[in-house]
Amino acid sequence: MSLVKQVILNADEELRYPTPAEIRMIQNFCESGEQRIRIATTLAKNQSRLVERASDKFWKVCPVTPSNSGNMRKTASCQRDQGWYIRLVAYCILAGNEQPLEDIGTIGMKEMYQSLGIPIFNWVEAVRCIKEAARELLGDEDAAIATPYFDHIIQTLASPGPPYFQNNGRTDW
Repeated sequence: MSLVKQVILNADEELRYPTPAEIRMIQNFCESGEQRIRIATTLAKNQSRLVERASDKFWKVCPVTPSNSGNMRKTASCQRDQGWYIRLVAYCILAGNEQPLEDIGTIGMKEMYQSLGIPIFNWVEAVRCIKEAARELLGDEDAAIATPYFDHIIQTLASPGPPYFQNNGRTDW
């Protein structure tokens, strides 16, 4: 849901007009539209490059992982999911909020990885590597718009719970 839709729904639910602060939020959202479109387009055009760079960084941190086992099907599946996270971030940038992450379901992805026995620590680290590659590509100003959404994914995956965060047999949280 876009920021504009969210403001309108909130005001309507409370049977009121948007407040001056909400109107300013919409105005800022509209004024930043070209930048948000540019960032989302840059991420889309460079998805393969970002995944490649992030994978290289990830494999240096976690060299013993299914995505680096030589099994091309596993590598392709992991890189497909990395691209999916980049696409989710692009959706959030366009919407101006984290709602696409909530609607599409990063929590469901975490549960799926756990059920498949994929170490969540690896996914947290993989998203950190994607965030770093995106930051390098986008530059400081545009990265400041994108990185909070990567951070949201990382926080969702790394949220407290049972000790799912294992890497090579050690518990990391």
